[in-house]
Amino acid sequence: MKRIEVVAAIIIFNKEILCMQRNSSKYDYLSYKFEFPGGKVEPGESRVNALKRELKEEMDLKVQTSEDNFFLTINHIYPDFEITMHSYICFSRNKEFNRKEHVSHVWLEPSVLASLNWAPADKPIVEKIMGGALDKWLQI
Repeated sequence: MKRIEVVAAIIIFNKEILCMQRNSSKYDYLSYKFEFPGGKVEPGESRVNALKRELKEEMDLKVQTSEDNFFLTINHIYPDFEITMHSYICFSRNKEFNRKEHVSHVWLEPSVLASLNWAPADKPIVEKIMGGALDKWLQI
């Protein structure tokens, strides 16, 4: 089974978190699901650099993050591939970006994240956030 290493951004602005809705996919089980934005880590690329590159490519968005902002790694097996996803807390200076690949997005407070239809690999991040793991970050 194909294994993919990816990074995901938990983007915070003014105590809200950016939730992106995927477009249609060749995998029906991922079509139109919500996710934290990010993408594949290229060979020889650090995870943080991969995250910054992916956000720039997919959204024209520059964020502030570092290895110190690591949040959670998830291993998930989908029917057609396996994913290892490393998530990081990121901070945006505003809510403005250019949505290039996703069909929609919402900014939500952590307490209501579970109201969205999330991709299965992203659900553990949502659960950890809703359990209060972001509280110290939201004080900034």
